[in-house]
Amino acid sequence: MGERKGSLRTRMLWRVLVPLALIWLVGTLVASMVAFLFTREAFDQTLIDDAYAIAANVVDHDGEVALSLSAPAISGILFDRSDKLVYALLRADGTFVAGTPGLRTDLTPTSPLVDVRDTIREGHSWRMATVRRDEPRPFHVVVAQTTVGRGKLLRRLLAYSLGPQAVLLLLIGAWLRRSIGRELEPLGRLQRALSQRDSNDLAPVQVTAASRDVEQLTQTVNALMERIHRGLRAQREFAGNVAHELRTPLAGIRALVEYGLARKDPEVWHAQLKSVAASQDRASRLVDQLLALALADEASDSVVLQPMMVDEIVHHCVLGYLTRADAMGVDLGALGLDQPVCAVANRELLEGLLGNLIDNALRYGRPASGQTPRVTVELRVDGSEVVMSVTDNGPGMDMQLRDLLLKRWAQGAAGIKLGEGAGLGLAIVSRYAELLHGRLDLSPGPDGVGLCAGVRLKAAEHGTIPR
Repeated sequence: MGERKGSLRTRMLWRVLVPLALIWLVGTLVASMVAFLFTREAFDQTLIDDAYAIAANVVDHDGEVALSLSAPAISGILFDRSDKLVYALLRADGTFVAGTPGLRTDLTPTSPLVDVRDTIREGHSWRMATVRRDEPRPFHVVVAQTTVGRGKLLRRLLAYSLGPQAVLLLLIGAWLRRSIGRELEPLGRLQRALSQRDSNDLAPVQVTAASRDVEQLTQTVNALMERIHRGLRAQREFAGNVAHELRTPLAGIRALVEYGLARKDPEVWHAQLKSVAASQDRASRLVDQLLALALADEASDSVVLQPMMVDEIVHHCVLGYLTRADAMGVDLGALGLDQPVCAVANRELLEGLLGNLIDNALRYGRPASGQTPRVTVELRVDGSEVVMSVTDNGPGMDMQLRDLLLKRWAQGAAGIKLGEGAGLGLAIVSRYAELLHGRLDLSPGPDGVGLCAGVRLKAAEHGTIPR
């Protein structure tokens, strides 16, 4: 079994809350440090003020320093409801004079004027301030205080500052969870709509999106389903067309074979075999045309167009039909191939398009008057367009039937008379022209004789052709 993955909402929530929590933690540490520094500074200043207050009452008595304050006065100066305060008056060399002995034993006449430090006394943490005075004679005053009060104050400051931040972080987390869930709800509806669908249901998904991203995802899914629908439709049409259109030629081939087998004359066999070969050619051409139409439908979203030399493609295609034209007694020629012509196209589609036009002209472009059949392929530039045309001198086309003959399975009078083809050639050419972003024009030939089938493509500069 695969690893169980978390929901998108949970992942997004964690991606937002974790950075917020880290920022909150860093802010907490900074706030704690600032609160600690300012609290210690305030308490240290109070200790120094108490030390200076006691030092202001030190006098010179018979050559010795002495304290002029009474015990109640000293208690008033050192009064604190939460902490214990003690003091000591020391000579310049650090010897004890009055107060609490043992507070400092490392003082000298050159000690700093003011010194504040931490110390451990009687198993408790104390903060100690020492001041040095030189009048009336050098001495030191030490005031020490327990840190219970400042610790309580620091904890209260942190609680009052960090508590609201923690509550705010929880409120932001709840709001984000609700908002992210609301924004992702269209994704859930899209997932449920797709999972509950039948495999044959390719209709567009109807989901109301609250954001552009979900809307674009829905449009992409619908576009994919539309492409799948077109592909399946093309496959069904191809299968149905093949089954329907090949039934007649295959039945004809079977009838010819059965007739030949029932005869013992080799000449009959030879004639029947020629008829079988002709029927097989027609069936093969029909399959090729059906495949061409199916591929055109499939390639509607994947055709790559780029600048290319159209004159080279036309020259190659005309050469490929010369042998067949000579065998049929058709004068096949080309015009406009002496100059390079560049257009935006696709080589495979262009070859298929021109091949169908030449094939149609060779089959149906025979003049009824007994004149020599002529098919002319012409390439020219008309402004910003490249025009590729195939003109014959045959019976032409009734222009009133033009739109009808561009549809699939529609045949003109020449095709019906000859009993060839299936009415797919012009439909293929029209579809290929559409894929090339061009258009197919059908018009009478010169002097109203024959048919001119032209395709207009977008011209391109020679320098844009990829090498």
